[in-house]
Amino acid sequence: MTASLKSHTHGQTMVLTISNPEHRNALGPDIYVAGVEALTAAENSRDIRSVVITGEGRHFCAGGNLQRLQANRQLDPQVQADSIDGLHSWIDSIRSFPKPVLAAIEGSCAGAGFSLALACDLMVAAQDSVFVMAYVNVALSPDGGATWSLLRSLPRSTAMQLLMGGERIDAPRLQQLGVVSRISAAGQALTDALAWAEQLNARAPNAMASIKELANEAHNQPLHAQLVAERDHFVRNLHHPNAGEGISAFIEKRTPAYR
Repeated sequence: MTASLKSHTHGQTMVLTISNPEHRNALGPDIYVAGVEALTAAENSRDIRSVVITGEGRHFCAGGNLQRLQANRQLDPQVQADSIDGLHSWIDSIRSFPKPVLAAIEGSCAGAGFSLALACDLMVAAQDSVFVMAYVNVALSPDGGATWSLLRSLPRSTAMQLLMGGERIDAPRLQQLGVVSRISAAGQALTDALAWAEQLNARAPNAMASIKELANEAHNQPLHAQLVAERDHFVRNLHHPNAGEGISAFIEKRTPAYR
């Protein structure tokens, strides 16, 4: 079975399903291209307000396909470089996507799959799901922004333990460390992620886009620059029609209807 990325909508949420269950949803170049295309379509659609990424069957994603990587060792190094560039384009598009992106995780979340989950804004993981930065176990180094994400999410010693040790870590522990957002019962991660996405969909899209842009910038600039950015976003959002609706709804004690 060829690895693919399936897409369907659930209300105002686009659901992207990594489909390669025979190999625990291992990733490949076609999935990367489809992921970027799907997010571009979702960004341009007024009907889509969030995205959930999940895996087909019992697992989220096992990362790279080792058989394909072994075969690539016999090819020009540029072949693998181009493949990783494809993955990184998808990772970058998730980070810059102006709407919430949630990962719904069951079973194994390994290697580039872990990197993919870390790129999402929110992570809903089943109680029995397991995460591992498995690259080092086969003499490889991370990709997909794993070093960037983990060193910003965890103390250096903890991040290095995962990256250098290739140790498995469960979802409850990652929640304690602040990486996993919510824990679900086994088999319920997608259901819970969709319910959470529905709550986020009711928020003002312009405010959600500002929050994500500000969060992305926060690590890369000094406080003064961040304060200026927050001011500019606040003023712009105050004069957006959604602010008028939100403030009026709060005063009138009713549910707002954002556009």
